Parts: sequence; C-alpha cells; structure tokens
Amino acid sequence: MSLERPSAAPVAGDDGDTPDSVVAAAALDRRTDATARTHALRTTGLAALTAALAVCALLSIAVGAKAIPLGAVLDALFSPDGSYEASVVLDLRLPRTALGIFVGAALGLAGALMQALTRNPIAEPGILGVNSGAAAAVVTAIFVFGMTGVDAYVWFAFAGAAIAAVLVYALGSRGRSGATPVRLALAGTAIAAVLQGFVYGITVLNEFVFDQIRFWQVGSLVGRDVDIFLRIWPFLIAGILLSLTLGPALNAVALGEDLAAALGARVNRTRALVAVAIVLLCGGATAAAGPIWFVGLIVPHLARTFTGPDQRWLLPYAAVIGAVLLTLADTAGRVITSGGELEVGIVTALIGAPVFIYLVRRRRMAQL
Repeated sequence: MSLERPSAAPVAGDDGDTPDSVVAAAALDRRTDATARTHALRTTGLAALTAALAVCALLSIAVGAKAIPLGAVLDALFSPDGSYEASVVLDLRLPRTALGIFVGAALGLAGALMQALTRNPIAEPGILGVNSGAAAAVVTAIFVFGMTGVDAYVWFAFAGAAIAAVLVYALGSRGRSGATPVRLALAGTAIAAVLQGFVYGITVLNEFVFDQIRFWQVGSLVGRDVDIFLRIWPFLIAGILLSLTLGPALNAVALGEDLAAALGARVNRTRALVAVAIVLLCGGATAAAGPIWFVGLIVPHLARTFTGPDQRWLLPYAAVIGAVLLTLADTAGRVITSGGELEVGIVTALIGAPVFIYLVRRRRMAQL
C-alpha cells in the first residue's frame, strides 16, 4: 500500500501540471461561491417567511366573530376614527395578534433550543413538562396569594418552568443509558401529568381559581388585551434576542464537548444561557397565553428542512415559523366552529399530536 499523499483532483482545464496552490485557490473559490449562494437562498427564504407572517397577521386582524370588511380594517389601522369597528380592531384583535406572534416565536425558539442542547429530536416545552411547570406555578400564585395580574404571577411562571426543567432532566438522566430522547420524553410526560393533576385538582376545588384560568389553562389568546401584551413583551423580547445570539455557540457544542472546548467554546456558559433563554421564553409565553403544546416540537423540524443543522439560521427561521403557525392556528380556531371559538391550544394539539407520534415511531429517529 502506497503512503504517498494523493494529488488533488484537477480543476477544469487542468493539464496535470497546475501547482497545488492554484488548485487549492480554485477549490476555495468554489466553496466560497457555494456558501454565498446558500446564504442568499436562506436570506430570501427568511424574507419570504417574514412576508408570510405579515399576511397572517393581517388575516388574524381581519377575521373574527364579527365580520369587518378589509377596507374598514385598514382604515382602523392607519386612520382610526373612533368607530365600533376601529375599537374592535385596535383594542381586541391587534393586541391578540401581536401577542400570538410573540408567543409563537417564543415557543418555536424554545423548542429549537431544547432540541439543540439535549440533541433530542422530540424535545419541546410541552412534552418535557416545562410549560406544565410554569402553569402549576401560576395556579399556585393565584390560589395561595390571590394574584390575578400577569405582571405579578409571571415570576412564578419563570420559577415553575426552571424547576420543572431540572426535575425532568434529573429523572430522565438516571441510569446507565443516560438522558436518551425517549427517556426524557417519558420523564417530561410523567412530570407534566403530575403537574396537570395538581392544576385540575385546584381548579375543581376552588371556584375563584377556576374562574381565573378556565380558558387560560388550555392555551388561549382570547381576551388578551393590550395591557397583558405590554406587561409580558419585555420578557419575551429578552428571551428571543438572547436565543438568536446563541447560534454559533450551539454549533460548536453540537460537535461534542471536547472539540467545542478545543475550539474555544464555553460549554457550561452556553448551557446556562440556553437555560435562561428557555425559562424566559416558556415562562413568559405560558403566563400570557397558558400552556400551549407541540408548537416547539413541530417548528424546529420545519425550520431544519430549510436550513439544515446550522443553528445560526435555524433559530431565526424557528422564530418566524413559530409565529406563523400560532397565528394561523388562532385564526383557524375562530372559523372552524360556528357560534364560538376553538382555543389555540386545542388547535395546536390537534396538529402536533400526530406529528409527535410519527417522530417517536420512526425506525431511526434522527439524532441532533
């Protein structure tokens, strides 16, 4: 067997006498051109998704229980005249749509962060019990302390999300096999079932708590006015911006701890920042709209079809796709049934449950 170094593949027009430096330069140019084309395509795709989000937002503002012509909706947005239609659009539909966009982006990002950090393709805030932890903490705040304002119990939501995440990981990582995807999903489902039982027990026994959360506990954007949006958006913005800065670090962590450390990545710091971002995103989203399942599961897989595993692109795609999905689900819930609305948490569950079953039953589940 020869141990000589193989010569580089010839470039177009190479007669075999081309110096190695020229061959290397040509190969570098080809890679640079391919990278530029890939970035251009991804940028175009992100712009197209953002335009689709704008259309979905306009559709969400225009569609509701009361039929309002599109012209009247546009007049209310750009030249309000104080009419009843303008009041419906500005005071009810616009805050609801804005909150849906932020909550959808938060849940999509939280799911992408969980899947990247745990390398678990079925990780998401609902399945891993994080949303249930936030919900249980909110119910505790209402039941024990009588808190009814979002700005008051949002801190309980953050604490509940963090505690649930720690419990699920501790339970799922026990044993020789460690924190495998299925073990984490089972641990999250078990913790979520216990916490949901606690929530249901409190709501059945206490009429005050039941009145406060009967729609919120299934995941709903109904009745979310501008005050709720103004109180919760700083936390969601902080979580979203923090998440978007973690792409390069997560790319390094995906190579393995040893190689990431050799490349200069601070693995423990990255994990801590991801945990903070997840708590901000899940706690804020749950405090505002209740526990909404499966958005964080579906969105990263959809984003990955456009971007591949590159977290620098996957995270912004996940934010926009999550916003589009939740806004469309909320709009669909208003028109699916006659004489009422279907809560957005129910619509996302109807969409997400079959996807979850498919991902779990795949013969070779992708490792991230």
